[in-house]
Amino acid sequence: MSYPGYPPSGGYPAFPGYPPTGQESVYPPAGQYSYPAAPGGYPPAGGGTYPAAPPSAGYPGAAGYPAPGGYPAPGGYPGAPQAGGMPPYPGAPAGPGFGVPPTGPGFGSYPQPPAQSYAGGGPAQIPVGYPGGQVPSPMPGPPAAMVQCTQGTIQAAPNFDAGRDAEVLRKAMKGFGTDEQAIINVVANRSNDQRQKIKAAFKTMYGKDLIKDLKSELSGNVEELILALFMPRTYYDAWSLRHAMKGAGTQERVLIEILCTRTNQEIRDIVNCYKSEFGRDLEQDIRADTSGHFERLLVSMCQGNRDENQTVDYQKAQEDAQRLYQAGEGKLGTDESCFNMVLASRSFPQLKATVEAYSRIANRDLLSSIDREFSGNVERGLKTILQCALNRPAFFAERLYYSMKGAGTDDSTLIRIIVTRSEIDLVQIKQMFTQMYQKTLATMIASDTSGDYRRLLLAIVGQ
Repeated sequence: MSYPGYPPSGGYPAFPGYPPTGQESVYPPAGQYSYPAAPGGYPPAGGGTYPAAPPSAGYPGAAGYPAPGGYPAPGGYPGAPQAGGMPPYPGAPAGPGFGVPPTGPGFGSYPQPPAQSYAGGGPAQIPVGYPGGQVPSPMPGPPAAMVQCTQGTIQAAPNFDAGRDAEVLRKAMKGFGTDEQAIINVVANRSNDQRQKIKAAFKTMYGKDLIKDLKSELSGNVEELILALFMPRTYYDAWSLRHAMKGAGTQERVLIEILCTRTNQEIRDIVNCYKSEFGRDLEQDIRADTSGHFERLLVSMCQGNRDENQTVDYQKAQEDAQRLYQAGEGKLGTDESCFNMVLASRSFPQLKATVEAYSRIANRDLLSSIDREFSGNVERGLKTILQCALNRPAFFAERLYYSMKGAGTDDSTLIRIIVTRSEIDLVQIKQMFTQMYQKTLATMIASDTSGDYRRLLLAIVGQ
């Protein structure tokens, strides 16, 4: 497997934090929902409520701040995987239809967290009494410079010395055999930016390429994992997209996972990196490898032009919800371009408000309507966008679960998500994983992997 040189690492832009002082939400009202507050608590059989997010140690926010993004969509989460594709999100229960609120259009069974953390958007909090009263004016969001409310498991190491780490790696690979544990101790406890400095120091000190030395000493999944950790973040996304479309067949789920979940700046950086490193145009490659409405959705995504205004306009959410209903459930056939327009252009907090408004209009969850109106990859892409608007960590927790569930392991997906989220929101992903599957992410990794590969994964994830 070839790994060309890397561009400078631009890093991921910060996620603004919420809520601003004085705008803390009171959702849900105390005593309204019958779920336990302890982590992993689940509603009684037949209940329509969801577990409270576990407390998060060490990241800023109001008291009791939950995992950002909200809670899994109503109706049970997740469902059984569909043959040949990404599992449904969430599984549709039998009965009158997925996500029908027990109390009608009031959306009462879907408790909202105190606040949401979005990439470039403010919290979509529905004021008390809406709808039914006067539609509120748009709510201004907090300034972009506020502290982010997501947390990675890997932090920059204090007292970092690139030369010392390069020397440790050199000794671990010198002579007969390889000291894999020494390599793990370094790479699992350094940030991506620090790893780039170690690579540069290694070449300066020894006149050798660290990546080539690692490839000669390692093999299998642990090699893929360590090399992924040493790739600059933007390059790793671009490399993953290139390999998803290279050769026979296309790995559509990789395209969806990256293009439908990244911020505007991340996507623009990926497009530029793809061009500079591989000499190819990402949009042209997407057009050549996909078709139909799925192609149009991905082309929209790779523009990196989603609205990131931090204002939530509830009037527009209501209008968009009505437009989506009339383009799908409210007519014979489906106006796919309307779904593409709304989901590809609106900010994530605006989409969350639209999901809530849609439930009141259609008496059905928007995810369920997409499940009924679309199929295949375009369905998975549209759902991924909504899942990120509602609860981004839950989306990645689900992807991790199904990468290890059943016979065999989808190691590339496991590696890609662990590596790309390790400095962004892996703490929240772990919390959601425990809530959704009643087991920790570390427990499932330990039972599904082995050897140095398992040790390195667990070192990144933490216990």
